Amino acid sequence: MAFTFPKLLSSYGEWLERQQSSILSAAMIITFANIASSFSGLIRARLLISLYFDTPASKLAYEALLVAFQIPDLMFQLIVLGAISAAFIPIFSSYRHDREAEQHYMQTMMTSILILLTVISVLVFVFAIPITRWRTGAQFTTEQVLITANLTKIMMGAQFFFAISNMLTGMLQSYKRFVIPALSPIFYNVGILLGAYLLTPFFGIYAAGIGVVLGAFLHMAIQLPLAMKLGFRFRPRFDFKHAGLKTTYRLTPARTATLSITQFQQLSDGFFTTSIGNLSFVVMNLANTLMTMPIRFFGVPISQAALPFLSDEAHDKDLTHFRDLVLKSIHQISFFAFPASVLLLILRVPIVRLAFGTPNFPWETTLATARVVAVLSISITAQAIVQLLARAFHALKDTKTPLLVTLLVAGLDLVLSAIAVFMLKMGVMGLATAALITTFLEMLLFLLLLDRRVHGFARKAFWVPQLKMMLASFLMAVFLYLPFKILDEVVFDTTRTMELVVLTLSTGTVGMLVYIYFASLFEIRELYMISTILGKLGSWQKTLFRSREVLLENPSGQDDL
Repeated sequence: MAFTFPKLLSSYGEWLERQQSSILSAAMIITFANIASSFSGLIRARLLISLYFDTPASKLAYEALLVAFQIPDLMFQLIVLGAISAAFIPIFSSYRHDREAEQHYMQTMMTSILILLTVISVLVFVFAIPITRWRTGAQFTTEQVLITANLTKIMMGAQFFFAISNMLTGMLQSYKRFVIPALSPIFYNVGILLGAYLLTPFFGIYAAGIGVVLGAFLHMAIQLPLAMKLGFRFRPRFDFKHAGLKTTYRLTPARTATLSITQFQQLSDGFFTTSIGNLSFVVMNLANTLMTMPIRFFGVPISQAALPFLSDEAHDKDLTHFRDLVLKSIHQISFFAFPASVLLLILRVPIVRLAFGTPNFPWETTLATARVVAVLSISITAQAIVQLLARAFHALKDTKTPLLVTLLVAGLDLVLSAIAVFMLKMGVMGLATAALITTFLEMLLFLLLLDRRVHGFARKAFWVPQLKMMLASFLMAVFLYLPFKILDEVVFDTTRTMELVVLTLSTGTVGMLVYIYFASLFEIRELYMISTILGKLGSWQKTLFRSREVLLENPSGQDDL
């Protein structure tokens, strides 16, 4: 038999390891993987709710679990992601023609980051309880503080795997291999699922913390074989005078400071929600999970895929191609993000019920989560665009501007949140409103500052396509709301899961068809780009992996493709 199972495995192996040659191909791969990762994350959240949301005590323990993620996440963001996102990929790429120097730099970077993690982990382990007390509000109970501190200690082990894993991600992405790094979050969720499901009878809520460590290990393990195939070999290197290492850490402080401000913002939100009580931290966390899904689908993939290409274009003295690439990427993000925002806004209650509505998830919590989702959904496009604009500055090796913008926005968010919670008594809706206001301010500031650096932003080339998409989305919302209300109240019995699924899918389909119609009517050029791709599905490999001209050049002469 000519076609054998080993050949099939070999074919899939080649696809997983293939180099992507355009932002379009890389972004689509990351998008599909992020969709799978997001749905695995929803399954994870639903399983944890089903396990830990039965009694008042278990609900408080579940909230403690969510709070426990903050300190490990803070360490990862500041120590690992700060260095990788700010400088690692551009500097690693500069050693591309010298494999020995390339690996020397990576090994030195990895050694230094692991040393930093070890020192800080010891401090966090020793002071876990006072740290937890410091960052939570009056409504967070003594028992919750203890559970959070213990879970924090367990989760610290995951950060060492994440440190190695994300260095591997940076290496693979610099080689323009995006498939396997994009799949790794799925394995992280699988690890948490396995730990929680199998170990809860023995360890209770702490089983989820053990699952986090297992998931982090799988996050690393899935990337290691390809990295080794491309030449990665780890051995400790203590060459702290290495030029690349010094350059990385010279560029890192501004990016790390930016991330630290963002993390402080999240810690302050945790303080505000635990001051409100009534499981407000859970409500805010679940609402953010749904709100960030479209950003992960469209904003993050295009932004991640764009960084290596933007870094290449930023080397040219003439930044025209750089500007055009950023504008095209922004419009592609917005084309998908606007309708996603509308769908989440109109269908918020059924979406919350489908995502988290286990039998033990109260109706009051469902409604509270849906109300927060309604506010946050309006900011989806702005948040997705910010993902790209920040990376545009990083490609220009400018980490100070994002720092200043983030500092200003975080300060405003802190003031507005404090006023909303303690003075106006608005609860989680006040926090959501503060986040909405500051997100739009952040996007506008980034646009104006990038326009000063590279002319063409915050002007006609940006606003005309954006306004067209905003109008098409508004009309989509108008035409979506009426059939949704009619079908919800007259046709479907939404107490039944299957009918709820049919309602959500049918009305969502109507909304998307309306959006596509008006996008065609307004001649939104991103629609023609998608049509071109769909027309080439028969030769999808050529379209995705050999079609740099689809993104960077436009045979029809339309600028915004």
